[in-house]
Amino acid sequence: MVFSSLSFLFFFLPLVCCLYFPISNLKWRNLVLFTASIIFYAWEEPIYVLVILATMLVAYLFGLLIEIYKEMHSKLALFYFILSIFTCIFFLFYFKYQRFIFSNLNLILPFQIPIKELILPVGISFYTFQVLSYLIDVYQGKVQAQHNFIRLGTYIALFPQLVAGPIVRYETIEQELRERHSSIADIANGLRRFILGLGKKVILSNNMAVLADFVFNQAPSASGTVLIWLGAVAYTFQIYFDFSGYSDMAIGLGQMFGFHFLENFRYPLIAKSITDFWRRWHISLSSWFRDYIYIPLGGNRCSKLKWIRNILIVWLLTGLWHGANWNYILWGLYFGLWLMLEKLFLLKLTEKLPSILRWLFTLFVIIVSWVIFRVEDMQALLGFLHRMFVYAPADLSRIAYEQPDAVYVLCYMPLAFLASLPAFNKLYRRYFAKSQRLAGVIADLMFVIILFICIIMLMSNSYNPFIYYRF
Repeated sequence: MVFSSLSFLFFFLPLVCCLYFPISNLKWRNLVLFTASIIFYAWEEPIYVLVILATMLVAYLFGLLIEIYKEMHSKLALFYFILSIFTCIFFLFYFKYQRFIFSNLNLILPFQIPIKELILPVGISFYTFQVLSYLIDVYQGKVQAQHNFIRLGTYIALFPQLVAGPIVRYETIEQELRERHSSIADIANGLRRFILGLGKKVILSNNMAVLADFVFNQAPSASGTVLIWLGAVAYTFQIYFDFSGYSDMAIGLGQMFGFHFLENFRYPLIAKSITDFWRRWHISLSSWFRDYIYIPLGGNRCSKLKWIRNILIVWLLTGLWHGANWNYILWGLYFGLWLMLEKLFLLKLTEKLPSILRWLFTLFVIIVSWVIFRVEDMQALLGFLHRMFVYAPADLSRIAYEQPDAVYVLCYMPLAFLASLPAFNKLYRRYFAKSQRLAGVIADLMFVIILFICIIMLMSNSYNPFIYYRF
């Protein structure tokens, strides 16, 4: 089940609200959310509920054991900590990486390692990282182990952010698992945020996907330079509105139920450097790697050689986190290289340029990165990149008869560009958000119109999963 589906909008969410809000006892409210989250996860892949339940059990039992033996100053605390981390990573490796690693090893080994063909459990990378951060924080004494299984299970499986983030730290909602309130204002603001995210996904991202799929689902030789660049721009908008739209919906739903998640996007397409881009894009993931990998390795407070090692490790892992394929590794190292260059000399060099040129250069680097991210076949990827930088003519008019809907996407691009800027949000906050008069009524009417358009479009379209569901 996805948020941008009629079954979620008209069945699941209303049913959960009807069960949740009449109850005042927080213990029962948590149970409703826990049960709803398990049903939400089991909607399409019932068998993999066992995986997330096993992960919850690991987090619960080992969290308690780590805390108990830490208080006793016993070395067993370290043993249970390492064992818990290993167990969680094993689950992730078995379902997500064993096929990729073993198939590549089989190319060079004199014998063949058996490979299991498994369907990737939805959201396993997200909830595994949440559990890892919880266990690390318990071991380091930053948080206390949760003694209530339902509370911990609610944190791990909370359906608003279960399958595509943001990656929520336990400390962020620890208090809200024990005590929270949903005011009318919280529910209203959360609903508005949800509708905004739904609009990003259905109206913008899904339409951008038409052109992006038309370009990248064909062989590179079928498209010329101009068309590939148009497809790359379309995919840049598609993945931004897809993922930030999901984050908006997750944050909005969380607010409706009394949780306050941290922001996951801050208008990354206005960044004027790659460093700035990663302060704005998928903030929960980049901060996770910063706090749990980069800084423990020594961060930038070490020799230049070790710093380069740290950057390469973090961005290799960042690429692998996204997917078990060579293009994701290349994508991660691509960003790692740009970040190293910026730190070494590029930022000082480009700061002398006009602001608009720095923005255009950064956007250029970002657009190229999404081509690497989008095309999993390495031969096809090289073909697309070659045609992007070595001019190849093509008949653009064929789009009109091969994929007429892709032509309309070009009309959406100016709207997508404007929606990627903070201007609309600033306008809304200044004139509409705090107003109780006519401006407030107009703003709410706009949200109703967005919701209506989304429903009409969902009724006429097929299944449209989020890109980050497969991670």
